[in-house]
Amino acid sequence: MRSRWSASVYDDAHRLGDDEIETLLHAAQWAPSAGNSQPWLFFVCVPGTANHDRLVATLSRGNSGWVPRASVVFVTAAHVRSGDEPEAPAFSDYALYDVGQAAAHLTLQATAMGLHAHQFAGFDHDALADALGVPATHRLLTGIAIGVPGDPAQVDERTAARDHRDRVRKPLGEWVRHGRYDEPA
Repeated sequence: MRSRWSASVYDDAHRLGDDEIETLLHAAQWAPSAGNSQPWLFFVCVPGTANHDRLVATLSRGNSGWVPRASVVFVTAAHVRSGDEPEAPAFSDYALYDVGQAAAHLTLQATAMGLHAHQFAGFDHDALADALGVPATHRLLTGIAIGVPGDPAQVDERTAARDHRDRVRKPLGEWVRHGRYDEPA
């Protein structure tokens, strides 16, 4: 799990086969969910397809340089409401958590396949939801770019530098509690 990292420099000529994409999706499929509700939806965005074009048109400036180079991008959505009306009851109180688990399973499967996965949220969620025809019962959450490392000389300096940052995590004492909130571990 520690070998997993969020690459930003992808080989834009590399493509995944349908069977590899299906393997990644099966990993998400088997994630646990509340009551086996599986409240996730994954949009597959392969370069050269309409979904990829829809996604690329909505990317933030910071993501527009590297996301389109990935072999495939998945856009996740959660089934959040039982009906289209704003007052409709929640589909599941745990839908966002469950989609996160499905995304984590997919990213770990990518690592096991020798691929790199980088999750991101920098896109116009409303515009992409509209372009993809997402109903009000669902909410777009994140994208997951997957591919193999590319040549840093083929991307802008800022994107190339992202792949050479030190990987730092908060110490356990900052986010683990064995007692009350005000009693750090």
